[in-house]
Amino acid sequence: MMLLNNKMIFIVEDNIQNRVIFQVGLVVHGAKIEFERWGKDTLERLEAVREVDLIILDLMLPGGASGYTIFEEIRALPKYQNIPIIAVSAADPTIALPKTRSMGFSGFIAKPIDDMLFPRQIADVIAGKAIWYAGERYHVFE
Repeated sequence: MMLLNNKMIFIVEDNIQNRVIFQVGLVVHGAKIEFERWGKDTLERLEAVREVDLIILDLMLPGGASGYTIFEEIRALPKYQNIPIIAVSAADPTIALPKTRSMGFSGFIAKPIDDMLFPRQIADVIAGKAIWYAGERYHVFE
């Protein structure tokens, strides 16, 4: 069985290279992917997806959009209150990791992602495990 077989992952990410890396790494493990690029139409795009198993948010988006604000908007909708939401970001982990944790995110993964580790991290979050990974340069929180 594939690691992410038929899991629907909704990703808010503006960088096309990161989108390709995420898509290739997750689809090869059986995931289905939907993207929203700018952050301004996230709720509308999310509502168009029938069922979502996990939401990945970039924290730094263009045009003043923020993954933190999008997180709060998604969590305000009852049907998404139990869907895991993780931040995958190049934001300074010493600041972003404690903030995402205190806000109630299900995890944080620092960019650049580890291609080999990323699909397992995503599968673990879907399975209910919180992942707090600041990359090789920082301490790994679990």
